[in-house]
Amino acid sequence: MVRGPVRGVSRSYGRGMPRSPSSPAFWRSPLRGPWFTSVLGVVLLGGITVLFVTGLVSYAAYNPNLSPVNDMTPDKGLLGFYLFSWPTNPSWLYRLTQGVHVTLGITLIPVLLAKLWSVVPKLFTLPPARSLAHALERISLLLLVGGALFEFTTGVLNVQLDYIFPGSFYPLHFYGAWVFFAAFVAHAVLRVPMALRNLRHLRDEDQRPRTDDELVAPDPAPPTVSRRGALGVVGGGSLLLFATTAGRSFDAPLRETAVLVPHGGPEPGGGPGGFQINKTAEAVGIDMRETTGETWRLLVEGRGRTLRLSRDELLKLPLHSAALPIACVEGWSTSDQWWRGVRLRDLAALVGYEEGTAPDVLVESLQRHGAFRHAALRYNQVRDPRSLLALFANGEDLTPDHGYPARIIVPAAPGVLNTKWVARMTFGEL
Repeated sequence: MVRGPVRGVSRSYGRGMPRSPSSPAFWRSPLRGPWFTSVLGVVLLGGITVLFVTGLVSYAAYNPNLSPVNDMTPDKGLLGFYLFSWPTNPSWLYRLTQGVHVTLGITLIPVLLAKLWSVVPKLFTLPPARSLAHALERISLLLLVGGALFEFTTGVLNVQLDYIFPGSFYPLHFYGAWVFFAAFVAHAVLRVPMALRNLRHLRDEDQRPRTDDELVAPDPAPPTVSRRGALGVVGGGSLLLFATTAGRSFDAPLRETAVLVPHGGPEPGGGPGGFQINKTAEAVGIDMRETTGETWRLLVEGRGRTLRLSRDELLKLPLHSAALPIACVEGWSTSDQWWRGVRLRDLAALVGYEEGTAPDVLVESLQRHGAFRHAALRYNQVRDPRSLLALFANGEDLTPDHGYPARIIVPAAPGVLNTKWVARMTFGEL
């Protein structure tokens, strides 16, 4: 338990004087201190690093350097130095990386809030800067706090499909991540050595540092919980969020535990098409009677050739099967579904590309509005034998919401690149 004030500091400090946020006496919680803050900081050091890396990986998965239609942040400049061609193996790669990114981000919210609460007195410290090092720390702290709140808030809103900020989620979250992580690195360089010393020398939570610490209340209120107890509450909150979020990456009955996130709860409907979707035909303006009936034709173009194929004509081509999951940027995914259709590389062959030479492809959807009406796929994705223009799912015709009459399914690709209601495919340099 916390026993008393910092050694050498009178408990009468601050009594009888104005208490403003810039006054140490304003902050009286006995929980604040170097040990409490250091434990939370070390947890966030590892967790936020994983979040940043998996976030960058998620952006690379869209292959933004391939085509303008894939690039949601066209002015990224040098910030895109790391981008690489997204692989197709293992097929569950994006399911893993984005599932970790979203689930970990939500799980860390209690830790982040507790950390911000533990250091809030520093935001009001006067004078603003006592030295160059102190000024750099204050600036990094302001950027860190603002960046953390912005990134976690926009991320949660995007996950909930209730994004309300102006502009696109992608550039705001992308640029915000770089600003936040730059401040995070600067702050870590300045503070991690001290945090590690605090953890080594303050293993007993009641032990006080020999020198004054600006986080320790000079006139603390009576303790109601120990610091370890407070950490238990924070950890319990994180475990609760994990337990009510992680199920989104699995099938029933685990998906039913994901009560705090979309695409949780029971499987949508039953039968072969009873697995999660990210957008319905109605939501994107698909009129099943007018656009996907007998008059529907798939336009396949390349090397100066244009083919118009009906669904019956596609069914006469060699059909192949692949077991692949669907995984979306919101962090939800399905287990492997059994898809059957025409290989993308076989469609490329129909317009003159020999086996093994299939190029990139631009895919266009019938959908009238919404993001990713067009999407580009790299040649390695086109050439993978599991990449299909799917006509069936789990042994039955595609349902309208799963992309009837035909949809793309590619191993390891984000869900929005698995274009539904395909209308046109253009093979060639993009």
